[in-house]
Formats: sequence, structure tokens, C-alpha cells
Amino acid sequence: MSTPNDKLVTPTLESALELGLRKEEWEKIHELMGRAPNFTELGMFSVMWSEHCCYKNSILWLKKLPKKGKYILAEAGEENAGLVDIGDGLACAFKIESHNHPSAIEPYQGAATGVGGISRDIFTMGARPVASLNSLRFGDFNHANTRNLVKGVVKGIGDYGNCFGVPTVGGEVYFDESYNINPLVNAFSAGIVKVGETVSATAADPGSKVYIVGSATGKDGIHGASFASADITEDSAEELPSVQVGDPFMEKLLLEATLEAIAAGCVTGMQDMGAAGIICSTSEMSAKGKVGMRINLSDVPTRQQNMKAWEILLSESQERMLVVVKKSMEAKIEQIFDKWDLNCAVIGEVTAEEKLEYYFQKELVAQVTPIHLVLGGESPVYERSMREPKYFADIAKYAISRIEEPENMVEVAEELVCLPTIASKKWIYRQYDSMVQLGNQSTNNPTAASLVRIKENGKSLALTVDCNPYYIYANPEEGTAIAVAEAARNIVCSGGEPMAITNCLNFGNPYNEEVYYQFAHAIMGMKKACEKFETPVTGGNVSFYNQSSDSGPVLPTPTIGMMGLVHDQAHVTGIGFRKPGHLIFLVGENKNDISSSQYLIHYQGVRNSPAPYFDLDKEYQLQKALSAAIKAGLIKSAHDISEGGLFVTLLEAAMVNKLGFDIEMNDDGLRMDALLFGEAQSRVVISVKAANAEAITALMEEHGVAIEQIGDVTKEPSLSVNGIEFGELSKFEELYNTALENLMTKAN
Repeated sequence: MSTPNDKLVTPTLESALELGLRKEEWEKIHELMGRAPNFTELGMFSVMWSEHCCYKNSILWLKKLPKKGKYILAEAGEENAGLVDIGDGLACAFKIESHNHPSAIEPYQGAATGVGGISRDIFTMGARPVASLNSLRFGDFNHANTRNLVKGVVKGIGDYGNCFGVPTVGGEVYFDESYNINPLVNAFSAGIVKVGETVSATAADPGSKVYIVGSATGKDGIHGASFASADITEDSAEELPSVQVGDPFMEKLLLEATLEAIAAGCVTGMQDMGAAGIICSTSEMSAKGKVGMRINLSDVPTRQQNMKAWEILLSESQERMLVVVKKSMEAKIEQIFDKWDLNCAVIGEVTAEEKLEYYFQKELVAQVTPIHLVLGGESPVYERSMREPKYFADIAKYAISRIEEPENMVEVAEELVCLPTIASKKWIYRQYDSMVQLGNQSTNNPTAASLVRIKENGKSLALTVDCNPYYIYANPEEGTAIAVAEAARNIVCSGGEPMAITNCLNFGNPYNEEVYYQFAHAIMGMKKACEKFETPVTGGNVSFYNQSSDSGPVLPTPTIGMMGLVHDQAHVTGIGFRKPGHLIFLVGENKNDISSSQYLIHYQGVRNSPAPYFDLDKEYQLQKALSAAIKAGLIKSAHDISEGGLFVTLLEAAMVNKLGFDIEMNDDGLRMDALLFGEAQSRVVISVKAANAEAITALMEEHGVAIEQIGDVTKEPSLSVNGIEFGELSKFEELYNTALENLMTKAN
């Protein structure tokens, strides 16, 4: 075999290493093929055996996560996205994925194509996307590039999502110097489909035609999967061809054409062409169906002249799908895609022999067995060595007694609400359309999780993304358990039932033993928490190599995307205080704890401390009690305590309806900074009618959950806690709402 027009030398070990393969992998390729690969074949292995595609350094740990659950219709790895039964003959397809490296190099297109890619994973299953969320991490604002990255990423997400016509209903944003060079852009999408009407990413029925539909293929994104499996370096800017270019208007057409083709019964199997392009889709679909494919790359519609075989095969151009069409339905699917003015080209057929053959200009240019390439087949699997991070020794030296308590708590509060991680993200989310399709319910009554009304049955999806990276840095196992718990807590506080998670595991280089320790122990924490809350893992992705020569590895960031269901609209519970005279209660226990809090890190300047107090069993009891109280109609508002502690929670609850609060609580000898700004877990601020005070107290005691009446909601918008007068609400509103915008518009 040859590679026409390429004039490339025979691949060597050196060329394999340049493409990101390892020496032992080069040798294994020879063993599997029984010969040396040609250049095109080596390129195929380099992308399919990259970390991004085959999870070679993570799959052994991922297999430890719980997959089964009473609502699960498709377990992790079975389909493009998770699939959960939401009743009434409906299912929710949902997933989260990263687009970190492309966003570091070209923030606008990197973020935009992340939104497009995750949306295609949803509608290739036959589900119509109804909501998007995102989890974003950026560097310190003192770093020269942070504002440019924020502006580019936010605009990319907004432009693509707004044009595509799916609401962006929620998310989270953190700022830390570890993300200076390598931001994290994690995109989440959810869709609705009727049970039994999904399409699998599987090839079947030899003789069936294989189509490529959607956009034409270009040179953008070539070797993008390999690019995402390497550290960011000073030379990464030269990798611009590895960043894909998106077209949201094309994606909208593709969505409608795809769903119409599925409804017409044209489709046997379908898969989005994301990382690794045609080679990934053909090999994965063939491996699942235990069949092969014969593909003619010359028939692939291209938008650039004289593209070579390997360029067509490895391109990651966006808005494309591979479709195996049912026999006799070829004319119908061509008619549908022609109506939507989209490419719909036959590029091959399914074969009975489990072999992939790729032709170009009538010449065989590559031949391989699909199982050799894919996850779960012959792709390499490693368990890396690990060691406890050295900084754990500094964490062990931490003692709260060494932290001097400030005298002026008002000054501390004013500084904390201006921190970009805590302050309002209005500057960001006002660039997103959250009301298209009129699905987002939380605009006038904001909830802890994002709620999206399901038109077909009147229930609501409850969606959230959560991860505090400082907690994971301090204790990867406990911190990740907290991330799962907080996601579930947000859904429960909103009136919903947690059902399942997807994850986006963002870490540094897995060959760094300390990074691998963080990763492995994060999986342990996720496992125990998901088992406790009965929220199995439906899928997601692993993103290693998030580090740079300047900043080192990013904070370990295993983002949890959780979906749940509000079964009855009467149970929807917002975060905001509703009326003056309502009583304010604290559910859960205060602790003398400021560990890993925004206050300790940013005000006191102490970065190394333990994770905050957390007890998984008590958290579980608290959530069950809150759910029961909400269903009983006893709670008017619920807002869990997280970043910024009790004061920020009270402030956010007060701002919704411009009310005040007067708090007088038992400090039990606690430090005032711990009481106000500590981030000990399993605590929720609720408000109730005075007439329900006894009932809520009795219910919590019945569940074994601590509860304390701590104050009341006031008509006058002034803020008082244990005799400390913080002043008028308007002052903090101004600080909270303008801090991020001021940082974004400040001259570098």
C-alpha cells in the first residue's frame, strides 16, 4: 500500500514518538498488524490511541465507578451520552465534555466547538437538546491573558448556543492562578427523547450504505485528539490547525435533518464526528457492531482542494456525522438532507468481515481491524504509579489557631463578595440566551440547580455542574465526594430528586505520580458518594495534560454534571427569601472550620489547608430531610452554604427580592470568621412561615438532622448577624453585581 501524493518516508519510531505514541505502542502496532504501518495507518493509531480517545491511563479506574441504577437506560460507554428514564415514556440524554486545549489556543472557536460537539452527542441519539450548561476555569486577573481568554470563551459559548437555539441555563466559573495558561472549558448538554426511539452508534447489516452528512471536510482539527493529549507549551500557538471551526447555523440545520431522518426510520446507526473524525466514527461503530467498513475517502465532500487521504481521514471539521442507512431508505434520507441543503454523500458500505478498508483515488491506503483501535479493544491500558503529593505535608501543619481573626468582619465581607469566584457572573450569563424555547424556569425565582420545564409532561429537569477544586487539591477523595454531594444538594434544594451524573475529569499529566494520585483518589471519592446518593455515572470524559511549563498542573478539577427531576411543580423551591416575617433556619451544624475557604485562601493568603468538614452519612440524612420538608410544603426558600460561607448565602438569598435579614444565632464558642465565612459542608439556609416553625423543627429532629432558628427576614433591606451591622443590602448588591465587570473592563 502507498499513500498517494504524500511523498512521505516510511514511518519510523521517531515519527511515531512525534505523533504522541510511545515506544511500546509502536511495537504493539507492528505485532497487531503483522507488519509495519504506513503513514496513514500510523496517523490513525496516533489519534485513536491518544489519551483523549482511548483513556489508556484512566480506564482501569473509571471501571470502578457505579454504572447501574433504577433509572438508567444506557450505561456508561454504551452510547454517545447517558440515558435516564424520566417517566411518562420519556428519557433524558445528557453528557459533559471538555474542550480545554483548543480554548487555550483559540478561545472563541475552542469554546464554540465544544458547545457544538456536546450538542451533537445528544441529537445523534435522537434526543432534542433542551439545555446547555458550562463549567469554566480561568486564571488570575493579574495575568495578562486572563481577560482575553474570558472574553473569547464566553463569546464563543454565547454566539454558538444563541445561534443554535438551545438555552444556556446555568454553570459555574472559578478563577485561580493555576489556570493562567490552561483554562478549562467543560460543556454540558441535555436533551429529551421518547423511550425506545433512540439511535445507537452501531454499524450493522452488511451491505448497508455508509453516509457522511453535514458540513464539508476541511483541514481544521487534524490531530486534535493528539493535541488534547499533550501539555500546553510555548509552541502550542503554532498548533492553530488543531483548533476546529464551528458553524452554529449549519448545526441547527443538521439537528433538524437528523431528527427528521431518525423519525422517518432511515437510520440503522449514527455517530457524531468529534475527536479523530472519520477514523473514530468508522472504527467505533464497526467495533460495536462486530462488522467492518469499506470507505472511499475520495467521495467525502471537501471544502479545500487537493486534500490528502490522511487529512480527510483525521480531520475534525465540525457539524458532521457518520450514518449507516437502512437498506431501501437511501433515497429517503438523501431527500431529507437535500431539503435542509446539507451534504449527504455515500462514502462506503458495511462489510461482514471485521476489517476497515480505506480507499483514495481507487487505491487502498489503509487497512486495519476496528477492534485494534478502540477503547475496550486492543488499545493500550495502563495503571500508572502514584505517590502522595509533597504539599500534603504543608497541609498537615495547618492549624486554625495560627490564623489571626480579623477585627473588622464588615471589611472582610466587602472584600469576599468582590472575589471573581464569588461575585455575580451577570457579565457572563447576560451574553447567553437562557429563554429560547422558554424552558428555563429560574429567571424570576432563581433555584440552586437549573430547572428546565419538560413540555410533554409538566415535570422539570434539574441540572447542575459542581466542583470546588480547592477541596480536591486539599483532599482528592473527600473533595470529590463533596462535589457529588453539593450537586445532589443543589437539586434537592430546588425541589428535585437526584438521578445520575456525568463527569469531566480535568487533571495534569498522568505520568506525574502526584497528579495520578489526585486522579485515582478522586475516583474513589466519586464512587463512594455516587453509591450513597444512588446517582450512577453515565459517562463523560477524562482530560489529562492540563498543565503548562509556566504554571504546572491546574488544580485537580473533576467536574460533576448531575441531572435530576422535579416531579411536581409545587415542589420548586428558590434560593431567595420570599416575604418579610418569614423565619430563617439553619439546617445542619456549624463548625469551627475555615479550611480551604475562599476567606482563608484569598483574605488570609493561606493556600494549604485540609478540605472543609464533611460527613457523607450526615449529608445524606440532611438531603433526605430537606426533600421530605419541601414535599410537605414547609419550606419557602432553600440555599446551601458553599463559597463565601454563611454570609454570602444569606446575602444571595436576600438580594432576590431585596429583603434584609436579622440573624442572632448560637455561636457555640465558634470563631466569628468561621461562623460567617467558613465553608463546612452539609448546611442549608431555609426560610419558612412562622406557622410552620414547629413542624419543620419536628421533621428535622425526626430525621436526626440539626436545625436552629437563627433569625428572620426583614422588610428593611439591612443586614445584621450576631450584633454586627453590615449595612444596607444595596451596598453589597453594588459590590457583588459589578465586581466581575469591573475586572473585565479594567485596563491590563
